[in-house]
Amino acid sequence: MNPTNRRHFLQTAAGAAALSGPLFAPWVKAQSKTGKKYRTALIGSGWWGMNILRVAIADGSVEVVALCDVDADELEVSADDVESLTGKLPATYRDYREMLEKEKIEIAIISTPDHWHALQGIACIEAGAHVFVEKPTGHTILESRAMVKAARAHERTVQVGMHRRIGPHHVSGMKFLKEGGAGEIGMIRAFAHSVGGVEEPTPNDPVPMNLDWDLYCGPAPLRPFNKRIHPGGFRNYLDFANGILGDWGVHWLDQILWWSEEKHPKTIFSAGGRPVKGPVVLNEKEQTSDSPDHQVVTYEFEKFTAVWEHRRFAGNETEKSKVGCYFYGSKGIFHMGWRDGWTFYPADGKGPIVHEDPKFDDEKDGHNVPPLWRDFIESIEAKRLPVADVEIGHLATNMSLLGMISQKLGRSVKWDGASERFPDDEEANALLKREYREPWVYPV
Repeated sequence: MNPTNRRHFLQTAAGAAALSGPLFAPWVKAQSKTGKKYRTALIGSGWWGMNILRVAIADGSVEVVALCDVDADELEVSADDVESLTGKLPATYRDYREMLEKEKIEIAIISTPDHWHALQGIACIEAGAHVFVEKPTGHTILESRAMVKAARAHERTVQVGMHRRIGPHHVSGMKFLKEGGAGEIGMIRAFAHSVGGVEEPTPNDPVPMNLDWDLYCGPAPLRPFNKRIHPGGFRNYLDFANGILGDWGVHWLDQILWWSEEKHPKTIFSAGGRPVKGPVVLNEKEQTSDSPDHQVVTYEFEKFTAVWEHRRFAGNETEKSKVGCYFYGSKGIFHMGWRDGWTFYPADGKGPIVHEDPKFDDEKDGHNVPPLWRDFIESIEAKRLPVADVEIGHLATNMSLLGMISQKLGRSVKWDGASERFPDDEEANALLKREYREPWVYPV
């Protein structure tokens, strides 16, 4: 199907369905109180970026003026989709710097691989845009902090895509915990498990003609292209992300911070590796991923201890849930889950089990992006902090990155959260940032 016919088909079929389906129906009428449509650009126009953009379009608060992606195929398909939804074909760019030079945007949506979030976020803020950025807020702690500083210095609203901060059962579950429903909490276990096995090296491939691989890598090392990395597999490669801890961990470790009045742990110890996946391979012919196939991180806070664990083998069918947090309290055990809602189990086994089912705006994928987007727009207009403000995203991101630093060092570390430094530990402090590949410059 040629592009013209394809756009006509999308306009007459998929576009109408997308704006009237269950994902958007509750939010179509909840439009901006001012009636303003913000000039909006999407950086990273793949599956998840387009999910966010469709929510923004359905909310009625945006005029989509530009899309940016290093993958020309993704860019073309996404532009066609936007035209089908809005009747207007957005400008398209491969390089976000060119886009910011040519387009006056008021909102930027950033859904690129993790190692780009801070650099692109800061550039958009400095260009005057408010930002909706996917978690994590940085690949390293100092670049994440730099985005917080930029947002505050330029007085821009930054919402991080941590939709569990606004999901109905998460909100009610936090209320239950904060009101003492589980008693005094002494320990928390957060986790995410999946199946898997030995990982054989995958042959490297020539860079596809549609892809600007040099720009994809950007400040990260320029490694050989491999189809396991793009599209979608970057999270398991430490040049671009921080494995399961930097992906799932940010969501669930944030639940701990949300509940607690403490903003950061004081000691961190991580253990893990790749005993099942096997050794890391990276050469000109082939490569594997290089993130841990399992990891257990202990975070010591002033008043409680938290443990993160994940494994990418064995599954979790013998336990009640594959993801979530267990809060262990004097009155019993509270489980904050995902698709299974939340449940409280009394310690004495005599009282009633308390449960609340989940409620999602996107039942298929289990997300609550529409209310998070609405909060973003309302925060811009009311000049208030959003529910998943950049500082909140930064502190949750730090939790995952602290675990990765301990993992890389092979030992425990002490953390001064006020100064965001490791006291008297220059070996650890050296890992607060990383060297960028030229000509990219690390943000201050």
